[in-house]
Parts: sequence; structure tokens; C-alpha cells
Amino acid sequence: MQRINIAELDFDFCLRNGYAAEQALEPDIADAQEKIKWADHLVFIYPTWWGTPPAIVKSFIERTLLPGFAFKYTKKSKKYVTMDRFLTDKTGHVISTMDAPIWYYKWIVGDPGYKMMKDVFGCCGIKSLGRTYFGSVKMSDQETKHQWLEQCYQMSKDINR
Repeated sequence: MQRINIAELDFDFCLRNGYAAEQALEPDIADAQEKIKWADHLVFIYPTWWGTPPAIVKSFIERTLLPGFAFKYTKKSKKYVTMDRFLTDKTGHVISTMDAPIWYYKWIVGDPGYKMMKDVFGCCGIKSLGRTYFGSVKMSDQETKHQWLEQCYQMSKDINR
């Protein structure tokens, strides 16, 4: 297992020219791409802020899952764009904490964070294995939080089989 702690990476959060021009990869981003290539299964773990992953997670995705690495546009017309997807040998899962009750986030807010991540996975060819939410964090006691950690541990054992 390899881990990427996004908060510890040194990279420009902004994709300065969009996809119009190539932006040099910082060593941490190049290393992250190597780890992604190596992995069979990707797990994104983050707190839900304002309904979606924090900006640093979005920036990481924009800087690592680039055309030529994760996908390539193959055809554009007035009606659609097609892509070659380069990460089709991988699966992905989202684990997120939140202060909202999970039922509220999924059924009232509409689950925007997972929808975004599922779209990212799909564009790159990563097969989504779903999401796991833990909340409400503020209202949970230590025993509940310990159970969440145990659940994550069990999920990791199941994936490594």
C-alpha cells in the first residue's frame, strides 16, 4: 500500500492555462502520478466541506489526472466529446466525513461530492466501488469514531485480498 497525503505536497494549486498549455509537474505531482500508476485501487479520504471535497482535493485532481496521463480527448463535435481513458485497470472508493447527517446529505443535498468524484473516476476509466460516509462528526462520541476507524480497517483488509 502507498499513501499520498495531499496536505503535505508542494504544488501549485492552480492549473494556470487549463489544458491549453502544458504546465510543468512539480516533483510531488510527478511522484503522485507514479503512485497512481502503481495502484490497483484508489481511495480518496477527505472531509466534506460545503457539500464537496475541499479545494485542495480538487486542485490535486486537476494537477494529477491530466490529459495524456489519465485520459485523452479523441473527438470533438458540436454535440459531444469522446475520450480515451487510461486508468481502466483501477477501482476507486470515496470515504468522507461530514457534520451533516448522512441521510440529509444524500437525499436532500443530493450527494454532490460523490457525484463529482464518480464523474472524475469515469473520465479516467476508474471503476467506482462506491462511497462510505461518516457523520455527523460533531454529534458523534469517541466510541462511534473508533467504530468508523475499525470499519475503514476492515474495508482495507477486504481490498487487499
